[in-house]
Amino acid sequence: MTGSRAMAVLIRPVAVPVACAALLTGLLSAWVATGGGGTLRRLPFKFELAAVSGSGSRDAATYLVIKNLAGPDQLLSARAPVSGRVVLARRGTGPIGAAGTLPALAIPARSTTSLSPLGADIVLIDPGALQEGATVPVTLTFRHAGRITVDFAVTPAGTP
Repeated sequence: MTGSRAMAVLIRPVAVPVACAALLTGLLSAWVATGGGGTLRRLPFKFELAAVSGSGSRDAATYLVIKNLAGPDQLLSARAPVSGRVVLARRGTGPIGAAGTLPALAIPARSTTSLSPLGADIVLIDPGALQEGATVPVTLTFRHAGRITVDFAVTPAGTP
């Protein structure tokens, strides 16, 4: 076998995969350059002190500090797998009822909003038994930021 023939025998098996890789790299680069690859979404919020009070009563109060790093938004709803119903409520004026629930909660631009049982709150209705030390994922739905899941620590009754 001559040198050029031996070289052709060695190159042939790798030529097709190399050509395919080059073509795919070019196509992916064009897709990203035109914006098809999307962008990383920077969360406009920082969450601190996310806790749910494991009181054993029918409703579970939550504590949450939301630091808004961007423009104004609204918290529209919340969901938790441990509770069939989660409501936004304004507490301190009586039991949770039609008058106590909120359709949405304003989150002002570049501000800190604190939710607790003493004011605006996320309430888990009949969550069942909550184990202290466990975490409960709560999915918050914002008008502009979309859905964000926050892990709430289960704490003793009445404590954040």
